[in-house]
Amino acid sequence: MQLDGRIAIVTGVSKGIGLELAKLLLEKGMQVAGWSRTAPELTHDNFFFTPVDMGVEEEVEKAYQATVAHFGADIDVLVNNAGYGAFNYLEQFDSAAWEKMFAVNVHGIYYVTKRVLPNMKQREYGHIVNLSSIAGKNGIPQGTAYCGTKHAVRGLSESLYREVKDHNIKVTCLFPGSVDTHFFDEVKGTEANPTMLHADDVAQLIVHQLEMPDNFNTSEVEIRPMRVKYKAP
Repeated sequence: MQLDGRIAIVTGVSKGIGLELAKLLLEKGMQVAGWSRTAPELTHDNFFFTPVDMGVEEEVEKAYQATVAHFGADIDVLVNNAGYGAFNYLEQFDSAAWEKMFAVNVHGIYYVTKRVLPNMKQREYGHIVNLSSIAGKNGIPQGTAYCGTKHAVRGLSESLYREVKDHNIKVTCLFPGSVDTHFFDEVKGTEANPTMLHADDVAQLIVHQLEMPDNFNTSEVEIRPMRVKYKAP
């Protein structure tokens, strides 16, 4: 895809992978709508921020309408990056926190994707990138909720790819290992460190996928750090 002049929505844009990706896409000449609960430290003529809780469909609808009013409805790229993790043994996990994690990590992808797909299908053009995790392929102790959401992202992505490929719409699901971001601020016993993957490198990988020829789609990409030094929860 030629990125210059195209329109992208990037969720979870306040920091980490989402923020680094927004910066790279702007450098490529894209118009970027950034969605997250808090605003990023990013100012650019082609950047439009709108606050949204991805786990609340009414807020997603408002963010979508605001984006369309600003950039138009021809969304070429959707990067579903928003998400968070909390860890505990299943029987000790707070029910409200469990439901909130599924709302943001899984339902949020559904809420925004269902809104951009009709136009993509009409134009027979688009690329949807969903951020899962290595936890979307493996189970870990105290990760029943988080792994459950990320396994759901994998299944959603694989099924969506089969639904939309004949409409010339690409779907790519990424499975990063541990990334040196604020994600680990809420993970007891684990701290982000430089041996983990770097957010800007993951963002570069996403851009590479977006720039591949129109007849080339990578459905899954697994990314792991080398010699990482941390303990899983």
